[in-house]
Amino acid sequence: MASSSSLLLQSRVPSISFSSSLSSSSSRLQWRPSSAFVPIPRRRISTVQAKIREIFMPALSSTMTEGKIVSWIKSEGDVLSKGESVVVVESDKADMDVETFYDGILAAIVVGEGEVAPVGAPIGLLAESQDEIAEAKAKAATSSSHSAPSAPPPPPPPPPPAPAASVAPRKIVVTPFAKKLAKQHKIDINSVVGSGPFGRITPADIEAAAGIAPPKTTPVVAAVASSAPIPTPKAAATAFTEIPGSTVVPFTAMQAAVSKNMLESLSVPTFRVGYPVTTDALDALYEKVKPKGVTMTALLAKAAAMALAQHPVVNTTCKDGKSFTYNSSINIAVAVAINGGLITPVLPDADKLDLYLLSQKWKELVEKARAKHLQPHEYNSGTFTLSNLGMFGVDRFDAILPPGQGAIMAVGASKPTVVADADGFFSVKSKMLVSLLSSSF
Repeated sequence: MASSSSLLLQSRVPSISFSSSLSSSSSRLQWRPSSAFVPIPRRRISTVQAKIREIFMPALSSTMTEGKIVSWIKSEGDVLSKGESVVVVESDKADMDVETFYDGILAAIVVGEGEVAPVGAPIGLLAESQDEIAEAKAKAATSSSHSAPSAPPPPPPPPPPAPAASVAPRKIVVTPFAKKLAKQHKIDINSVVGSGPFGRITPADIEAAAGIAPPKTTPVVAAVASSAPIPTPKAAATAFTEIPGSTVVPFTAMQAAVSKNMLESLSVPTFRVGYPVTTDALDALYEKVKPKGVTMTALLAKAAAMALAQHPVVNTTCKDGKSFTYNSSINIAVAVAINGGLITPVLPDADKLDLYLLSQKWKELVEKARAKHLQPHEYNSGTFTLSNLGMFGVDRFDAILPPGQGAIMAVGASKPTVVADADGFFSVKSKMLVSLLSSSF
């Protein structure tokens, strides 16, 4: 029993052999690991401290692909603290300050003022101490040389001209009547090129060779013309006649964003309705609240928000062409023309704010928009857009639906209009034309 227990214990314990040898001078103990124990190498943990950091071009909006450096707030050699503004970047909607996330020294400016860089590209280098400034400048010079466009390779030499192929004598095929006409007019058939199928000479070819009738468009030419690629309407639309002395001015970042949004809006199914609104009561209310700083735009935004609260289906968004998204908030975006483009500051939860707070909020947004200091959430979170050109005397216009929104309302000027009541009596009332473009069909 004891022997069986010892055998069982030995089968479970990994085998370790010891050998000993005794001598007069020393004794040794030798250990041999078996295959049951696999030595695990120790992983060396190395810490790398980044001494030079890159300042990247940030994505200031969801549609931004590149940014333009408006100005550098700091200069090379300035000491920066975390959270300090370094550079002003022009996005597709506004100019925004870019902050640094680390402490250090602005060692090198990679992208200068007025230059454009894609999102994520380094625009500056930040060094931890004075010792790394020289290395950062060398790195900036290297990246600038790599980013510079290289000269285009020389065009490959033209291929040698192919040897002229031997022209085999062609077989002349002529209709009987054409042969008769050629004999009458003394036309050499060998000198006539046939326009019929497979080069057959027709009577029209003989008459054309004799100068009797003008040459006609042949089926062969038509077949060749039909095989040529037909230009698409898009290609034809871009083929403009260049006027001498014209100057081409590229889009700014904001103008490019407006153009992109207008093209995207054309793919959304929409419908348009218009209605003349009597504004006598609205004008009377405006005269009462105007001394308190309320603008007509704020008044219209409040009225639109209250109407959307009663008709939430107009506050929906059709984004994929398959479903509607009912927005939980009523955010009124109002179109504002600024220098170089158009932007739509957003009044969030316009149905929940009173008229005076809404008007004050609107004035703050307009000031930030014209200074190009709007944050992304202040211009890209609208659910319904209002465009008012009545202050310019425009009585009617058509608006374009912004991508991601459910509807846009175009408001014209309020003008005196002669109207007839139910009894046939005429009177003068103030009316304005309002048109609504919506995807909530």
